[in-house]
Amino acid sequence: MSFYRLLLRSLTRTTPTLPHHPTLLIPLRTFAFSSAEEAAAERRRRKRRLRIEPPLHALRRDPNAPRPTRDPNAPRLPDSTSALVGPRLSLHNRVQALIRANDLDNASIVARQSVFSNTRPTVFTCNAIIASMHRAKRYEDAVALFAYFFNQSNIVPNVVSYNFLMNAHCDMGNVDVALDVYRHIIANAPFSPSSVSYRHLTKGLIDAGRIGDALDLLREMLNKGHGADSLVYNNLISGFLNLGDLDKANELFDELKERCLVYDGIVSSTFMDWYFKQGKEKEAMDAYKYLLSREFRMVPATCNVLLEVLLRYGRKAEAEALFDKMLDDHTPPTVQAVNSDTFNIMVNECFKEGKIAEAYDVFKKVGKGAKSKPFMMDVGGSNNMIMRYCEHDMVDDAEKVYLELCGRSLNPDVTTYRTLIDAYFKVGRVDSALEKYVKMVDVGLRVIPPYANGWFSLLIENGKVMECVPILSKMAEKEPRPDVTSYDIVIRALTEQGNLDAVLELVGQMCRYNIGITSPLGQFLSETFGKVQNCRTLCFTHHFWNLYVLVEVISIGNNGDSLTEFGGLNELFVCVVEK
Repeated sequence: MSFYRLLLRSLTRTTPTLPHHPTLLIPLRTFAFSSAEEAAAERRRRKRRLRIEPPLHALRRDPNAPRPTRDPNAPRLPDSTSALVGPRLSLHNRVQALIRANDLDNASIVARQSVFSNTRPTVFTCNAIIASMHRAKRYEDAVALFAYFFNQSNIVPNVVSYNFLMNAHCDMGNVDVALDVYRHIIANAPFSPSSVSYRHLTKGLIDAGRIGDALDLLREMLNKGHGADSLVYNNLISGFLNLGDLDKANELFDELKERCLVYDGIVSSTFMDWYFKQGKEKEAMDAYKYLLSREFRMVPATCNVLLEVLLRYGRKAEAEALFDKMLDDHTPPTVQAVNSDTFNIMVNECFKEGKIAEAYDVFKKVGKGAKSKPFMMDVGGSNNMIMRYCEHDMVDDAEKVYLELCGRSLNPDVTTYRTLIDAYFKVGRVDSALEKYVKMVDVGLRVIPPYANGWFSLLIENGKVMECVPILSKMAEKEPRPDVTSYDIVIRALTEQGNLDAVLELVGQMCRYNIGITSPLGQFLSETFGKVQNCRTLCFTHHFWNLYVLVEVISIGNNGDSLTEFGGLNELFVCVVEK
């Protein structure tokens, strides 16, 4: 054993000692990237994966650790975006679809009824319907919905909810109430007012003639640690300019430039607009050139305001130059320099000047920069082009834009179909209008009663009575159901044609889907079918509509019999009474 120990010692002494280098502790990677862009893409992919699938140890909780006790006095927090999943996301999408269809009443009903269901709405769904009411200038409804969701139904509002409430009160002229909401946020909410809150409040105070209070609110915003917001300053600058106090407006503008190295160009557009109104074109263009000299990377919303001001005061060459620069700078996904509103402004100007052929070229215009890319037009931009064509009765050109929209795998919305259907009826192309109406219903878009009733009436006037029946039946398959007025219009037209089988079919639908029958419609049906007084009394006066539909829904549906095999309408009522 001693011989082997000596041998091992000698080998240890003769073996060179490896240098301890820190890089040897780093595990070697068995792969490489062909470029820096590929490596950056891989890093982004890993970050996304960690956000979506966090490490298991981050999700694991020690079962032996005591569960933290929640402070009963701690304020409840509003929903996060992670709550918008599953059935609650489906509810949100359903409400949003009704809002996009401009069916605000049914959207409100769906959202309010869901409070009592197992799928309660998130704060985002509540905010969506409140915002839609505000956009429709239904301010009292917006305030009532806020009280219903957040005061009565115990849903926790977020700062966006309060901003909509304050904006509604300001637009109603109740600025003091809006200020009370602001103070309530500071005193009770688990968050602070946002810059948007101060934008609404300063604008409301200025509109109410209280610009001094608005200036005090700006100072309060800065004292609370909020950053200098360009739009809040813009409200005050606009207010002082409207009062003719240019010195105070310039003082605020200088203060904004001191506080912000990069400010929003909307402030410059406010000065430009005021100078143009005063007839001082040189000063207006000097303000515009000064903004361009700063070489800010402006967002599309800012550039769009500048475009509108330039076009409003006849500066078409400068507007076109700005539009071309925006197109050249459009290099998505890094820089989004234009949006659909940008194209809408320029297209509308072409139509306004009668340059209709040039409008389509503007609609398709692409930047000439080395890295610029064409803008992927959305549904809103295509809708604007379709509406402008339809205003000039150029339905074939509007149809061309519609087909291009469908060819880009985009889904036309309610506005698209409504514009085309109205235009086709206007030029007398009833078949084309009917085709679009059928397509609109087939894709599941909501047709609100005012439009449905008008289109059914126009179809009936043009001899398309029977074509209304399948459309109405398809609409009834999806909630919210068609309005009883739509059924009334079609049923009366079918009765005039003597098509009583189709009338019975529609009445059966109304009963199956619990669509209430109004007294005038019930009287009309009683006069149409009531040959026997007793049957009329049973089925209409005593509201035995389920018995009335029994023949059509159960007896006829199960046995495959036709109405004629019951021996006529009188015998039909007898069969109903006997059952």
